[in-house]
Amino acid sequence: MRTEVVSEPGRHDCPNEDFASVGLPMSGQGGCLVVLDGVTPPRTGTGCSHSVPWFTARLGGALTELTVSCPDLTLPEILSRAIARTAESHAQTCDLSHPRTPQATVVLARWSAETVDYLVLADSVLLLESADGAVTPVLDDRLARLPRASLATDALVDAVVRNKEGGFFTAAADPSVAERAVTGSVPRHEVRALVALTDGAARWVETFRAGDWAQCAALVRKEGARALVERVRALETADREERTRLRRSKTHDDATVVFVEP
Repeated sequence: MRTEVVSEPGRHDCPNEDFASVGLPMSGQGGCLVVLDGVTPPRTGTGCSHSVPWFTARLGGALTELTVSCPDLTLPEILSRAIARTAESHAQTCDLSHPRTPQATVVLARWSAETVDYLVLADSVLLLESADGAVTPVLDDRLARLPRASLATDALVDAVVRNKEGGFFTAAADPSVAERAVTGSVPRHEVRALVALTDGAARWVETFRAGDWAQCAALVRKEGARALVERVRALETADREERTRLRRSKTHDDATVVFVEP
C-alpha cells in the first residue's frame, strides 16, 4: 500500500487551515482518508472564539476516528455525528448560528475488501483512478454553478447562498448538511488509487487549465503529491501581476494533496 500526504499553507505567516489524515485499521483490510479545507474567516468575525485550524483539527479527528471504528455507519451518518460532536465542544462558548461560524469543505473516503465509499461536500475534489488509468472526478459543483452576481460580496454570499437552499453547503455546525453531500460506492477492484485535493491544489486543473483530472492523477502518481503543489505555486507566482487566471482570488491558497493506493 502506498500513501502520500502533502499540505502546504498559502502563506507561511498564516496557519494552514486544511486538515488531512489517512487511517488504517488493525485488520489491514481497509482504511480511510479525510481531507478538509477550512473556510478563511472574514475580518469582521465569526461569532466564535476558536480558530479555523482548531475547528478542522477537531472535525477531522472525529471523522477519522468514526470512519475507522464504525464500519456499520454510512459516510453521511459519520459526517453528521462528527459535526454534532464538534459543535457540542464549543456550543456553550460560541455563537454557532453565525453564518461564518468555523466551517470546512469535506472529502471522505473509506475502503474495505469489497467496496470504496466516498463523500464530497463543497469544492474540494476526489479522483478515483481505475486499473486501466481512467479517472473519475467526484465533484460537488454547486458553488461553481451559482450566478456570479450572487457571489459579489461576502455579505451577499452569507445572506443568500452560504448553507442555504439553492446555494452551497459546508460542514459547519448543522449536522443535517451531511445529507447534502455527493456520495457513492464502487467495487474495490475497480479502484487502483484515490487522490483527494483541496481547491488550492485543484487550481492546477480548475484555475490554470494546465491539464485535466486524468493528467492530474497521473502527475501525482508519477512525480508525487509534492510535485503537484510545486507546479501550482509556480503558476500562481507567474500570474501574480497580470492575474489573468487568479483575478480576485488570493495569490496562494492552502494546498493539500492525499494519494492512496488502497
